[in-house]
Amino acid sequence: MTAHTVSSLIETVFEQFEAHDLSYGHGTDNAWDEAVALVLGVAGEADDRSVLERTVSPEHIQRCLQLCHQRVESRLPLAYLTGRCTYMGIDFAIAPGVIVPRSPIGYLLADHLLAWLPDPVTQILDLCSGSGCLGIIAAQVFPQAQVTLVELDDHAIAIARENIHRLGLDNRVTLRKGDVTKTLSFPQRFDLVLSNPPYVDAADMNQLPPEYLAEPHAGLAAGQDGLSIICPIINQLTNWLTPQGLFIGEVGASAPALMARYPRLPLFWPELPLGGEGVFLLEASGLTFHTGTTVEDAH
Repeated sequence: MTAHTVSSLIETVFEQFEAHDLSYGHGTDNAWDEAVALVLGVAGEADDRSVLERTVSPEHIQRCLQLCHQRVESRLPLAYLTGRCTYMGIDFAIAPGVIVPRSPIGYLLADHLLAWLPDPVTQILDLCSGSGCLGIIAAQVFPQAQVTLVELDDHAIAIARENIHRLGLDNRVTLRKGDVTKTLSFPQRFDLVLSNPPYVDAADMNQLPPEYLAEPHAGLAAGQDGLSIICPIINQLTNWLTPQGLFIGEVGASAPALMARYPRLPLFWPELPLGGEGVFLLEASGLTFHTGTTVEDAH
């Protein structure tokens, strides 16, 4: 077996990725970053230039080359092959059948959104929570808050429970099985409601590359216009938010359809820290434009 430093092994994996028509977007957006993530993840090294000339053990070389081959041949997201995904600097457990964490909402949370939120934030709700990543990030950003996760899929619930436990958040983050397209009620109201629901419309579903089609269909597809999940959520917000509460939702490329569906709703589309599109903020006070009912009236 050829000896490798971290740097030369990254180059080898990168060349293999570049030689094949792979798609990215599950934590990385290009072949080089994915090669770096693979090699450093297997070698257990920090993402730091100081490690580049370190010699990689034969066992780690073999594992890296094996994963590289599997990534090329299977077209599965790297996270499905390793069982792990680094998102917002946190190592999350992940598995086939669960959406790989990548929402830009996490980066908005890291900026605290202080101008938009009540102080303090004590109750947070994460809908369509999947692996639990957004709710967990919120729990770390707002250490005084209790967080409720709602997810329908049993497999995703099991992965979220694992992530909550591994990160020591059992006493602050709770899981509930629920369908957001049905009426949901809670004993408390929430200062912050988050949701990265399925939002891919039918036309885009037909054009997704294999890496995305490897993810659960129910975690991506949202009807003909991409709005079949987000609309029932918006329609229930007056029952969930506190009067000063905030909703953060993600609809990706379905944003124009959402604005056309709710032309009077004051949606704010922030500039995202790492680029991207389709994340909006909606204050509880703005819901009167849609429902004619204030959050106070709904109490």
